[in-house]
Amino acid sequence: RLLCHFGITKPMISYNEDNAHARGAEITARLKSGESCALVTDAGTPAVSDPGDELVRLCSELDIPVTAVPGACAAITAVMLSGLPSSRFSFEGFLGYKREERLARLHEMVNDPRLLLIYESPLKLRETLADIGEVLGNRRITLCRDLTMPGEEVLRTDVAGAIDYVERRSPRGEYVIVVEGNTK
Repeated sequence: RLLCHFGITKPMISYNEDNAHARGAEITARLKSGESCALVTDAGTPAVSDPGDELVRLCSELDIPVTAVPGACAAITAVMLSGLPSSRFSFEGFLGYKREERLARLHEMVNDPRLLLIYESPLKLRETLADIGEVLGNRRITLCRDLTMPGEEVLRTDVAGAIDYVERRSPRGEYVIVVEGNTK
């Protein structure tokens, strides 16, 4: 939409988890031949919990210069809006698709005193909140949906309150779960 708005017509190449290996080689070959490229995502900040990090790594290995243009980042926005102590935090990204993965990651965080930032999709939000409650306990939590977008939503509560909330409303959009660190 942004390119259309400004009348910019440039070829776009799909780059995602499924085609990163082949497309990474194609993109870096074009960059090595003198072309330029912009990594843009429709789902958050490029290269943060995004396959773009692999493209940046590949460019780095091939001595291809990379720069970044700062913009909206859901994780940092969630820290600012959480209302929780934010001088130290740990970005955990997505915890994993399988429950065993999520539980293992959460067990690593049990004693962490830092604010914990977790990304989650609406499809697994209920399960992830239940796992957080089971492993970390009923800590203070801020549930952030579609940050930096129209219709963003911020709920400051505890884990039990967040679970109750998503039971009453069908989750939609992308979430950042901000969990209070271990204060004991």
